[in-house]
Amino acid sequence: MTHPALDLILQRTSINRFDPSHEIDDATLRELVRYAGEAPSAYNFQNWRFIAVRTPSQKARLCDMAYGQKKVVEASVIFIVCGRLQPHLGLRAALRPFMAAGHVDGATVDAMVDSATQGYADDPQMQRDEAIRSASLAAMTLMLAAQAMGLASGPMIGFDPAQVSAGFGLGADEVPVLLLTVGRPAPGNWPRKPRRPAADVLEIV
Repeated sequence: MTHPALDLILQRTSINRFDPSHEIDDATLRELVRYAGEAPSAYNFQNWRFIAVRTPSQKARLCDMAYGQKKVVEASVIFIVCGRLQPHLGLRAALRPFMAAGHVDGATVDAMVDSATQGYADDPQMQRDEAIRSASLAAMTLMLAAQAMGLASGPMIGFDPAQVSAGFGLGADEVPVLLLTVGRPAPGNWPRKPRRPAADVLEIV
């Protein structure tokens, strides 16, 4: 089976070397995040936030927090992908447009908010798990959008979370889940690494 979307999945690879002369404009950044926001999330929490680090001075600061990795200053932009804790607190607002469009009534929204509150309010581990899940799904969607736009990307976990949180003003209810470099690839990147076959990772019952 072939399809442009499937081809993107097979073509995407994580890039470490970027063309430092390449720039990404505001409109493209907004488009990337718009597509990232189409990712799924429990209850439609949409419990993610993106900080687009693009100026040289801010990239240099972030590079120090990422143990001096050059790709942080060479990429066109680095997204700090944040997951939000206490997602139930924002659920009513997230569902408001859905209710305004007539898809659900107030009682249904109340029931969803009550269910989410019971599931998350008193469970910090569940909140953290959900923050990481949601942010990761959004980051993957952003990577595929970047690939479709002719850009390259690379997710990173090599950074100091406490420094990033303090240095870029993350809220007490936000977790810096990963950094995501985006830009134009430079020569010298490795080819796409082989993946394990489906037979090795699939059990059908």
